[in-house]
Amino acid sequence: MTKKETEVKKELARMYYMQGETQKAIAQKTDVSETTISKWVAAGGWEAKRAANNITRPELVMKNLLAINEMLNAYNNSDDPEKKLDADKMCKLANVIEKLDKNTTVVDVIEVFIAFNKWLQFRMSFDPELTPELIKAINKYQDLYITEFISK
Repeated sequence: MTKKETEVKKELARMYYMQGETQKAIAQKTDVSETTISKWVAAGGWEAKRAANNITRPELVMKNLLAINEMLNAYNNSDDPEKKLDADKMCKLANVIEKLDKNTTVVDVIEVFIAFNKWLQFRMSFDPELTPELIKAINKYQDLYITEFISK
């Protein structure tokens, strides 16, 4: 197999993996060994990327809340007087929840738009499709979005 064919199969395997296919199924579909698929998954960090694509903030918050609930239930249902509640672990889980459950503010939106506009201005120096008129139109819609975001 040529290097180009390998890269094509690797990219196809990555797409299948990101869609939730098993490594065995990917190996069959791409005609590549399961060992090779496993190496690609590990080397490319595909597992973490798939997890990041497939889990939402609310799901992460819920999982952390469930973990705290399990800890409290184990503590409350224990007859062992020596059993202690792991306050440090609970505080860490609570901090994670607080960070995950944070809502986007108008300041966050404006910061992203500023960074995006700087990127557009940079690209305009070599991208003929980016015209001052297009950037002006984009800015108009960004302003409308911020206005509607604030009025919610």
